[in-house]
Amino acid sequence: MSSQLRTQISKAKRIVVKVGSSSLTTAQGGIDTQRILALVEALAKHKNTGHEIVLVSSGAIAAGLSPLGLTSRPKELSLQQAVASVGQGLLVQRYAESFAKHGITVGQVLLTAEDMSRRSHYRNAQRTFAKLLELGVVPIVNENDTVATDEIRVGDNDRLAGIVTHLINADALVLLSDVDGLMTAPPSQAGAKLISEVKSFDDISQVQLGGAGISGVGTGGMSTKVQAARIATAGAVPTIVTSAQNLTSVFEGQDVGTIFWPSKEKLSARELWLAHATDVRGSIVIDQGAVMAVTEKRASLLPAGIKNVKGEFEAGDAVEVVSESGKIVGRGLVNFDSIELPNLIGKNTASLMQEFGEGYDREVIHRDDLVLIDEQAVKN
Repeated sequence: MSSQLRTQISKAKRIVVKVGSSSLTTAQGGIDTQRILALVEALAKHKNTGHEIVLVSSGAIAAGLSPLGLTSRPKELSLQQAVASVGQGLLVQRYAESFAKHGITVGQVLLTAEDMSRRSHYRNAQRTFAKLLELGVVPIVNENDTVATDEIRVGDNDRLAGIVTHLINADALVLLSDVDGLMTAPPSQAGAKLISEVKSFDDISQVQLGGAGISGVGTGGMSTKVQAARIATAGAVPTIVTSAQNLTSVFEGQDVGTIFWPSKEKLSARELWLAHATDVRGSIVIDQGAVMAVTEKRASLLPAGIKNVKGEFEAGDAVEVVSESGKIVGRGLVNFDSIELPNLIGKNTASLMQEFGEGYDREVIHRDDLVLIDEQAVKN
């Protein structure tokens, strides 16, 4: 079955490829032109045989270091953003020049978490990608580091790649790293072996996942790639994690890297958006009775089952639904502001109607706006 999945990925009509800074940089931390040329050559060859490619690329900060006389990734947020501003244009220029040698046009797409979390922005992004692909363009996608605030953190572009996979209805996801794939132990340890396939994420629950890449200019590590694989496979999209040097082998269906099996129970597009693309504004703690109601009976969440409210949010925002033991049960769109909910806690709809009037007898989260999720799938 693993070989069939690899063949499936090699034949995928629409594929998302994510490359990190560590796969694009020199030992000194600057952008490596030869690596970009090799990456683009593999992508262009695959595209010119009838496949659609979307490239999620980190590297804006790495590209901006040298022009500004810097030798390492800055820690100060404002300086990170300034470096990204300089580097993003240079990075896309490198890609544009490299793809042009193969007769391919690229388009820059900069996204933030807000673009993904707001449904209207999300759908607009879908239309933009669809038109770019229709025109034969290769979209170059990156987190918008210049304007992002807490979005500049470990793993954003890995997570972004998983979300983009669903956003464009891709058939496969390839996550490129500076190592061969997921290992049984950190690659630096003696005896570490490549894990060829992951059928269930429970199978790798005890695997020690590493941090950022060896280049020192990236932010993602194997942990964030596993999270991205969770996001993609939840939508029944097969995913491979491997070294950037193995990309051509991936396109040929060879046995390289770690392949993650797609989930048998595919979430709907709306459920995937709720589970992975929304920006959580707070959380609602519910009692065990409510946990059973929303998980086993797939019921709406009512005020009677609420024990506590955390964070500040408005009606229509996404919140996490959490058990009293702290386990994440689901994520949904709330119908009340956080300032209203404390007055509703533990009360049934009849008493709320009598006390507050019409409109307060509705669900806190309607079942159509609530998705049950694997707790591990949303941890960063």
